[in-house]
Amino acid sequence: IMQISLGGPIGPNDGGLAVLSEAGSRLYARDPEAERAALARLKQLGASGIEPHHLQPAPGIHERRLPALVHALVSEGWHVEAQGVRYRPVAAPRLHIRSGIDWFELEAATEDGTTFDLPAVVKALAKGQRTITLDDGSIGVLPEEWLASVAPVVSLADRAGDLVRFRPSQAGLVEALLVGQPAVDWDEGFVKARERLQHFTGLDAEDAPATFTGQLRGYQRDALGWLRFLREFGFGGCLADDMGLGKTVVVLALLESRRLDRDRTPRPSLVVLPRSLVFNWISEATRFAPALRVLDFAGAARHAAADDLSTVDVVLTTYGTLRRDVARLQAHRFDYIVLDEAQAIKNESTATARAVRLLQGDHRLALTGTPVENHLGELFSLFEFLNPGLLGTGRLFDRPRGSTVDADRTHLEKVARGLRPFILRRTKDQVALELPPRTEETLYCELDAKGRTLYNELRDHYRRVLLRKIDREGVARSRFAILEALLRLRQAACHPGLLPNAVVGTSSAKFEVLLARLDELAEEGRKALVFSQFTSLLALLRLRLDEIGRDYAYLDGETRDRATPVARFQSDAGCGLFLISLKAGGTGLNLTAAENVFLLDPWWNPAVEMQAIDRAHRIGQTRPVFAYRLVARDTVEERILELQARKRTLADAILNAGEGGLRGLEREDLERLLA
Repeated sequence: IMQISLGGPIGPNDGGLAVLSEAGSRLYARDPEAERAALARLKQLGASGIEPHHLQPAPGIHERRLPALVHALVSEGWHVEAQGVRYRPVAAPRLHIRSGIDWFELEAATEDGTTFDLPAVVKALAKGQRTITLDDGSIGVLPEEWLASVAPVVSLADRAGDLVRFRPSQAGLVEALLVGQPAVDWDEGFVKARERLQHFTGLDAEDAPATFTGQLRGYQRDALGWLRFLREFGFGGCLADDMGLGKTVVVLALLESRRLDRDRTPRPSLVVLPRSLVFNWISEATRFAPALRVLDFAGAARHAAADDLSTVDVVLTTYGTLRRDVARLQAHRFDYIVLDEAQAIKNESTATARAVRLLQGDHRLALTGTPVENHLGELFSLFEFLNPGLLGTGRLFDRPRGSTVDADRTHLEKVARGLRPFILRRTKDQVALELPPRTEETLYCELDAKGRTLYNELRDHYRRVLLRKIDREGVARSRFAILEALLRLRQAACHPGLLPNAVVGTSSAKFEVLLARLDELAEEGRKALVFSQFTSLLALLRLRLDEIGRDYAYLDGETRDRATPVARFQSDAGCGLFLISLKAGGTGLNLTAAENVFLLDPWWNPAVEMQAIDRAHRIGQTRPVFAYRLVARDTVEERILELQARKRTLADAILNAGEGGLRGLEREDLERLLA
């Protein structure tokens, strides 16, 4: 007698050999092998309770695994229902972009005529879902490939209401992300806007006004033309030329032309900058645009000058002053708002970044030779000031889970292409052909016996303690302990006298190498700059220099009168040495009298070191420049050089459409640093 199962669902433990249709008019023979394969597939996808045993619990799956299971089964042609609602695959929708007066809208429809609610897709993606409810009540399962390509685009959209809209500034970025998609229609308005953005590189160079006293180089005239392009479109932009290529001069030419423009509403421009650059801007303005009325709104006397903002052409203020006086400054509307050393707002959550976003201005400009220092998210903070909303929620730089290196590279190239109109980046090798060559060399220093013993004892101690702590608590919760360990090891590599409870009179291998080189340069009549991140290390060096009677200039963060030591070093033949703290003197100094640069201690970010070297290797330098990194052999400093190479890759990721993406410090990284 054949065992027959009645019509309806059949459990995995049902022993019937055939199935009777629900109407009772048909008999279907079961396929045990196919059923076993199906049960195995369900188990593979995370389902439980499906083994053919009557004591097993009812079939089930954890809710977190359900979306992946449904997506896989629907894609493989299974009929999937949940509470009477069917899941069904949705064909890759065709996208259509139509334009309005000051917006672009994205719409979607499937080839089979299925009504498609794109805002629902946006909401689903925001929740990490891959399904949407269709108009007929069924659940549509979206194609994985299509989701991967459209997710970065919709992350940029304004999601208010039932529309998926983009700003005019996003046209190039949207087009770059959708390029290569076969099912995209663009209306005529979008095509025209896209072409105008794409052709920005062909803009004409622009001359400085006749009242400008300097002579702009060709690439600087190109920058003025680019600034006009941004102004005509109403976009903000980042002038990201290498250090030493004269970004300040370009902006002064721009501000002078704005002073002469009778067609604009007369308003002052605001320049926000580090305190260390105030005297440099005042000096450069006096030299190149003496007709500009410049107000120093950074010192204690600024309160008395608060009522004079509307009577000047340029207001200079520091990032610190801005944080304190943001309520007063945001009450004014400026012509241009310029951020110099704009990496100061790389962290979007800081008070500085929030303050600059509150300022009101007709045009916005950022100046920085290092728009990306640590991670690509820093660009999001920068562009939230320049073009609010351009990068959407900032998820554009997130690495999709499971993505390949090639996929990451392709995605970054698309993002870089979309951001190209807003970032103007030229290197010295590209444009400053008249600059003399620059040679970089690493000078390895051997620790003496006492120094080596001290370093090895510290290294072994921290390696033992830290790795045990990381295994117990993880890298994130051990961060402060890691930083302290690396600081102590760097200090031991530079000079034992930097360590707590240091013995007076200890020697430094680096000082011996440095002083020998400085003696050679002094005999040849050549000048040198010496940089360190440790002012305490410079203090120890000053003691040695005072002992031997060597004349030098000095500058650190406590130096209020920066102009005097700079002028003395530049003009006094008897002052052949300048000691500078890296943080205080890495920007805003023109020290072309020097042709030798010594970096006493390497650090993670090579861009910071480049800024220091660029104090000498910049426009106005006529002699070859030699830069030396002093590195203690077989110490954490050698490992830092490896991390620097990764930082360079990161910076190239967006500026040169290359590959990059710095990951956080892993246990393996720490093991290498402590090796």
